[in-house]
Amino acid sequence: MAGGTVPVTDEDALAGLDLFGEGFVADPYPVFAALRRSSPAHHDPATGLWLVSRYEDVERVLLDPAGFLPDNAQHAVTRLPVPALRVLARAGFGLPPALANNGGPSHAGLRRLVTRFFSAAQVTASVPLVERTARELLAGAGDELDATGTYDLTADFARLLPCRVMMRLLGVEGIAPDTLVEWSDAALELFYGRPGAERQVVLAGLVGDFHRWLTSQVTDGAGAEGLIGSLRSHRLPDGSALDVPTAVAVCFFVFIAGQSTTGQLISTVLRTTCADPSAWARASQDDDFARTWVDEVLRREPPVTTWRRVAAHDTELSGVPVPAGAELLLMLMGTGSDPSVFPEPERLCPHRENTRRHLSFGAGRHRCPGALLARTEAEIALRTAARVLPGVRLLDDGRPDMLGLLSFRAPRRVPVIRAT
Repeated sequence: MAGGTVPVTDEDALAGLDLFGEGFVADPYPVFAALRRSSPAHHDPATGLWLVSRYEDVERVLLDPAGFLPDNAQHAVTRLPVPALRVLARAGFGLPPALANNGGPSHAGLRRLVTRFFSAAQVTASVPLVERTARELLAGAGDELDATGTYDLTADFARLLPCRVMMRLLGVEGIAPDTLVEWSDAALELFYGRPGAERQVVLAGLVGDFHRWLTSQVTDGAGAEGLIGSLRSHRLPDGSALDVPTAVAVCFFVFIAGQSTTGQLISTVLRTTCADPSAWARASQDDDFARTWVDEVLRREPPVTTWRRVAAHDTELSGVPVPAGAELLLMLMGTGSDPSVFPEPERLCPHRENTRRHLSFGAGRHRCPGALLARTEAEIALRTAARVLPGVRLLDDGRPDMLGLLSFRAPRRVPVIRAT
């Protein structure tokens, strides 16, 4: 129509869909909406995955672990070339069923063990530690901002805060936080990204180093306390001791979730808040606002955007036939914008009545055991940064640098400047 805007149809929005493409990573919401309306169980030929987008379907899958298996939750999305596989093999790398990928009888006991370290009482007791660590990391932020004109809230704050807290909570010593962060980020890119063959070999080397270090901690570590000590003494349902590969797999998952994904959440929370000067000011003064703002960011823009399952038998999702063995990609991020559940989902409403109904931490037996700690760390990070750096705003150069993996999305940088 002359002088008007040609409406984008759902077919257009889904044509040539690339889950790793810049357009989708920058703004996935039109695709989520098109999927919900027109293709709620959509087979993506590029990845071979079935994209499940409606809230009711995703919740149903998550709450039915027998009908939808977690076996593929940690499989590499991009086929690993032989040189990368050799690097991993030399490191003895393996991820037997442990937590996220475990649908067997050992899961409940392992989950209970891990959950003890992230209970409400433990999280409450950790608040002073989180607050102290946040202040330590931001101690020189104001001076750097004054000296250079800008400060990146991600590089020296959001990425490191959850790692340092996790190390102290789990009794981890003798390793630099920067190293743990690098290893965790490498694992996410290798298994959930689309790196080239040469990059995969580099990443495999880092992941192999991570696995070797975890194995040494489980087998040779002197500490009897903390998560690793508990894993050493854990017994399986048949009474046998937990094997080393499975103990390492538990640590692999917990360390990555406790560092990288929580750091991604903090980066997203900080970016959305400092992009709105009034929200930044309120966060520095109103603890309740900071808490409810984090909840809304989790609903709308969670760090874990998707998760995978395998259909155990022929089934239907929103009337769409899905065959047995189909690998499903649950669009967690999209469910938080499902208008049938969240009215005006595009608006961040800090006091939305049903905010915590989101599925960003999963649901059922595989719901994230560290959800409360992650939310608490994000709240404290926001309040502390807003108080230490009052009157700043986001330096928006029009080119947001976003991490865009299959299941993880967050800003790589959150540069701020003094507001004028």
